[in-house]
Formats: sequence, C-alpha cells, structure tokens
Amino acid sequence: MNDPSPTGRAEEGPTIWVASDHAGLAMKRDIAAWLAQAGWRVIDLGPDEPASVDYPDYANRLAEALKDKEEAFGVLVCGTGIGISMAANRHRHVRAALCHNATDARLARQHNDANVIALGARTLGPEIALDCVSAFLDAEFEGGRHAARVAKMS
Repeated sequence: MNDPSPTGRAEEGPTIWVASDHAGLAMKRDIAAWLAQAGWRVIDLGPDEPASVDYPDYANRLAEALKDKEEAFGVLVCGTGIGISMAANRHRHVRAALCHNATDARLARQHNDANVIALGARTLGPEIALDCVSAFLDAEFEGGRHAARVAKMS
C-alpha cells in the first residue's frame, strides 16, 4: 500500500500531530516524512533526540494539542505502542487505538471513531506501520450503531 495519498486529503493540507518516545523516534520520523509527502501539515511534538524520555509526557503533549479540535488526528509511537496508547487514553477526548495491521486501523476509525493511532516501533516493520497509518486516515467513522458506544467513552 504505502502510497502517500491517505484519503485524498493531500489537496486540503490538513494538520496531523505526531509524537513518540525514544524507542519510537525513528518510526515517528519516517511516518512524519511520509505524511508530509502526502500533503499533510505535520506537527512533531517530539522528542527530537534519541535520549531516553518518558512516553506519558509525549502522549500528554499530543492529547493537549488535540483538545477542543474536531476532526483532528494524531500518531503516537513507542516501543510496543501499549504504554503510549494507555497514557493518551487517560484523556477523555482521545480515542487512541493500538494497531498491529491495516484491518485494526481501519476498524478503529470505522467503529470506534479513533482519533489517534498508536504503533509499536519494536513490534511492527516500517511498511506495516505506513499501511496502518494509511488505512487509519482513509477510513471514516460509520456512526449509526457505533455512535452510542463511542459517546459513552467521551
């Protein structure tokens, strides 16, 4: 997949926020470059250096950036994606989905109205990660029977 044209939104130039911990730094950079090539305005919330950092700090930065924004999306990366997604989901307006494949990513958007995708740099290869981001951004929330469930989370 890896065609840098998620949702055909390149013409619109929407904004997407990205953050990671030290373990996810390289993957975050790759994803950010791919998104920028696709026409997204990428805001990198850090880190910028490979020194050890705490993933909750960066999950919190992304959550703060998404606060009070509708149709805003984020990408989080840590070693497994588990810790950073748990930290992000402590914020009521964040619905971060840890995804391992494109199907997870697509369904996270369609059924759960996820606004953040979390990925594991130590558990996914770069091509799978880009497929996940592409599927995530290509999908739209279906609403309907899923809307009431999602409303209970926010």
